[in-house]
Amino acid sequence: MAEQHDKLTIETPELIPLEFSLAGIGSRFLAVAFDTLIQFGVTLVLGVAGIVVFASSFAHFQRAGIWLMAIGVLIYFLLQFGYFAGFEAWWNGQTPGKRRMHLRVIKDSGRPITVYDSVARNLLRTVDSLPGFYGVGILSMLLSSENKRLGDFVAGTVVVHEQPLASHAEADLTTPSTAPSGYDLSRLTPEEFQLLEVFLERREQLAPEVRREMARRVALRIGAKLNISEDDRRNPEPLVEKLANEYRDRARFR
Repeated sequence: MAEQHDKLTIETPELIPLEFSLAGIGSRFLAVAFDTLIQFGVTLVLGVAGIVVFASSFAHFQRAGIWLMAIGVLIYFLLQFGYFAGFEAWWNGQTPGKRRMHLRVIKDSGRPITVYDSVARNLLRTVDSLPGFYGVGILSMLLSSENKRLGDFVAGTVVVHEQPLASHAEADLTTPSTAPSGYDLSRLTPEEFQLLEVFLERREQLAPEVRREMARRVALRIGAKLNISEDDRRNPEPLVEKLANEYRDRARFR
């Protein structure tokens, strides 16, 4: 059965509403299951290696065996509690499971999460997992309009569906061409040019999916005014950057 997606609408300072699909219980459970499988595999390999080292050293150095046990407990703690926080901080809101399911953790405002946010939301994972199988977390998500577990409430985060990168044109990340666009930029008002500038200034602070969606919305809004072709609209961010550069040059030499 396909998972029903709730919607999250983020209103940017430029008054451009961005809409995203919130991740539900099903997709988030599959992501956690995949991450748990990785944790189990790593724990199993390290456990077998630890037993071999412990068995070979215990007969000669009993104190070394005690230290190995202490190291084993520390590694287990890091795997259980540091795995999620570490990956989400390192991979900008994703773990291997979330990446596989095309999910991402972002702030309520659409900004990327920080290390503090990642640690805060995952410290509550132990409570969310009570009394087993994430019972508290599932109940919290069912009662929340934004599918938040307790850790999300504490950190001010949400989990959203992210479109696979393969669905976006490769040119999204390319440098815009220096050739003239051929559009009549004199039709743009100063307010519309300011919209281009504000996006370019803020884009590095946005989560990847928010950045792509905002570029698409800006290009759509400007495109209607300039009659921009469908081919050019397929790569919105390079288009926005090109138009802003041309408008600046036009204003400088007018």
